[in-house]
Amino acid sequence: MNTAMNFKKTTWLLVALTALLCVSGCTDSFIGKISAYGGSANIKCYSAEKLIYEGDSTGKVASSSQSDGYYFVDKVDNKLKEVSGNCVIVYNNY
Repeated sequence: MNTAMNFKKTTWLLVALTALLCVSGCTDSFIGKISAYGGSANIKCYSAEKLIYEGDSTGKVASSSQSDGYYFVDKVDNKLKEVSGNCVIVYNNY
């Protein structure tokens, strides 16, 4: 019985230590990216200095590893939009 209690304490300690190391190794930008998941954003895309698109998403703005663009559902017309170029994405709540 004492061995089982020691095993549980040791396991709990290892789990807590691992979690602490994972959290302390995260940058604030990584934590911000995780906490912004599902949140709406304002998207502005430029061609040179000219603004070519501005809109708000209903939720998370996503990107594909095979593309240089982004996709999201537009808040105004509730349609899926895809944009590429020099885009600035500002999350509203995170």
